Amino acid sequence: MQIFTVQQLTGHIKGILENDFKLADLWVKGEISNYKKAVSGHIYFTLKDNFSCIRVVMFRSRARFLKCSPGNGLAVRVRGYVTVYDRDGQYQLYAEQVEPDGTGALFAALEKLKQQLAGEGLFEPNKKKVLPRYPRCIGIVTSPTGAAVRDIIHILHRRWPQVNIILAPVAVQGESAPREVAQALERLNRLNDLDLIIVGRGGGSLEELWAFNTELVVRSIAASTVPVISAVGHETDFTLADLAADLRAPTPSAAAELAVPDREDLIRLMAMQKSQLTRCLVQQIRGYQQRLNYCARSRVMARPVDWLIEQRRQTVDTLARQLAGGVRTVTKSFNNRLALLAGRLDALSPLATMARGYSYALDPAGLVLRDAGQVQVGDQVQLHLQRGKLTCMVKEKN
Repeated sequence: MQIFTVQQLTGHIKGILENDFKLADLWVKGEISNYKKAVSGHIYFTLKDNFSCIRVVMFRSRARFLKCSPGNGLAVRVRGYVTVYDRDGQYQLYAEQVEPDGTGALFAALEKLKQQLAGEGLFEPNKKKVLPRYPRCIGIVTSPTGAAVRDIIHILHRRWPQVNIILAPVAVQGESAPREVAQALERLNRLNDLDLIIVGRGGGSLEELWAFNTELVVRSIAASTVPVISAVGHETDFTLADLAADLRAPTPSAAAELAVPDREDLIRLMAMQKSQLTRCLVQQIRGYQQRLNYCARSRVMARPVDWLIEQRRQTVDTLARQLAGGVRTVTKSFNNRLALLAGRLDALSPLATMARGYSYALDPAGLVLRDAGQVQVGDQVQLHLQRGKLTCMVKEKN
């Protein structure tokens, strides 16, 4: 019996595949997954259907002639040949031509669910909760064995050592993953002292990330009363969980950095603010010291009693002058008015009229004569002049 080395066995299988004319030039259709474009320009992806998958490589010399833009979830037809990659001992399809063949089933289902949940308002920006600035306790929903949880815990402790971490271990792929993630979110929401939740996993294919595209997980995130940061996959990966979360982080490590402040940054900021506050206080103290020195040299501080008496005395003198002036003004005003009234009264006085040569007469009864019919011829009347009076007899009346 011949014993093969690994290289010999791989070469033998490779020869069989390369000598099969059916595999030398064929078309294969399926859905693209794990799509990657290397810096070199080569394209790598997995072509799959509901039952199987095959790795596909397209070299840059062929990729530059592509008429479509391949991407995860795109249904395509690929023409190429099948052979074995010696290093990995894995058979691959080396693509020479790629044509679109419609939208993949997973992406079609994903888009339908996205539209349904968006129509219910689960992704509305005004429903996003504000993340706490200084969280004291953070819950993490992820696999307990993956690199993601180690990165998150390490960064949280490095940036914010006083934070408490509660790990809710779950499966992040497979049939049980959606239910476990939803239950973990529900349990964490029942805790009283929890400030923030980080939910997610490391990178993977669309199928591996599918739990975070399920309706159950998306609704659980949207219903959380505690703010949620989604950290699913790498920066280019995007899931419905990202849309439902209050904040999307491009990676689990970035989620940890977004969740807590950097303690060293805060220490530097506090030191800077302390320095600024000290300078402001020193400036104020110097200003108050200068003002105090100025006041200490002033007259009022040197002889406060004398200054107060002189000030009051000056005030009394000013008020006395104002009072005397006011009295003179009022007296003069009253004198002028009195003279005016006296003049008017004098103009109306009967004595003034008599001084001009007028007189008045009284009948025998002592009544003022206003009519000749009041007396008879022979009656005596008294004629009053400015000085003295005359007794006269009526000899004739007209």
